[in-house]
Parts: sequence; structure tokens; C-alpha cells
Amino acid sequence: MNGEIFAKLEQKIQDAVDSIEMLKMENEELKAENARFQQEREEWEQRLGGLLDKLQSLDTQTGDNNNG
Repeated sequence: MNGEIFAKLEQKIQDAVDSIEMLKMENEELKAENARFQQEREEWEQRLGGLLDKLQSLDTQTGDNNNG
């Protein structure tokens, strides 16, 4: 009887260890994906900032031409 209980406990512990290892791997994958998305977002922000600067420059030039 005790051997059976010990075997069940051992299996549950092994299952828990396996689950933890899988969660660790998934966590690492998600960290890498998050870093990639962060980099992508920064690149989009830079591009958008450049476009906004160009539009603002055009708006300033157009405003100067209308006043002159």
C-alpha cells in the first residue's frame, strides 16, 4: 500500500516538474516574442514620427506661402 502511494506521489511530482519545465520554455518564447514586438513598435514609432515631421513641415511651408 505504501509503495503504491509513494509511486502516485512520485508521478504527481514528476508531472509537476514537467509542467514547470514546459511553462519555463513557454515563458522564454513569450519573452523573445515580446522583445520582438517591442522593437517593431519602436520602429513604427520612429517611422510615424518621421511622417508627422514631414507633414508638419509641409503645413508650415504652406502657411508661409499663404501669408506671403
